[in-house]
Amino acid sequence: MSDPEIVIMGAPGAGKGTQSDHIAEEFDVDHVSTGDAFRANKDMDISDLGLEYDTPAGFMDAGELVPDEVVNEILRAALEDADGYVLDGYPRNLAQVEYLDSVADPDVVLYLEVDEDVLTERLTGRRVCSECGATYHVDFDPPEEEGVCDVCGGDLYQREDDQPDTVKERIRVYRDETAPVVDHYDDTGLLVRVDGEGTPDEVWADLRAAIEDALEG
Repeated sequence: MSDPEIVIMGAPGAGKGTQSDHIAEEFDVDHVSTGDAFRANKDMDISDLGLEYDTPAGFMDAGELVPDEVVNEILRAALEDADGYVLDGYPRNLAQVEYLDSVADPDVVLYLEVDEDVLTERLTGRRVCSECGATYHVDFDPPEEEGVCDVCGGDLYQREDDQPDTVKERIRVYRDETAPVVDHYDDTGLLVRVDGEGTPDEVWADLRAAIEDALEG
């Protein structure tokens, strides 16, 4: 099937970004990440929506939650430019599901299932270079010298988002937000649950098989 449309879901730390890159390369589709789409479209004119700010950057700079109307506009712009896609980070609630259904027609929705303790270990062990942004993990992908970036020699630090208490809250919020979305796609028959606790290669093999099955069905 040409231009497959794929959605990938999973809690923070489930490995969506890594696996989305594999999917994009294997199936020749665009990796549409909401984070990247926000950054690419932060100056989009949204004045016609009648909101507090005229661009997405207004909400982002103020540290406010970006409303669904703005998220939807950014998503629409990203999908319009895509020849097939793997969508990472959307939809997060049923209102976003409804909007996605109005502008796209996913072939399959992949859900990476990972235990909360595993997610916490993955996220709290992450370290980021303060200079170049390279990412490491204290257990799974440590730098050659502790606390020092292999790429540029910069200092490594733990992001506030990766502190244990913050991680637990991020996971809780994600579960609460997306449980109805998972149930919805389960009911429609589009959802495929994939064990996300194996090695990246093992998870990728299962994801690839699931996508191929969905596209052939």
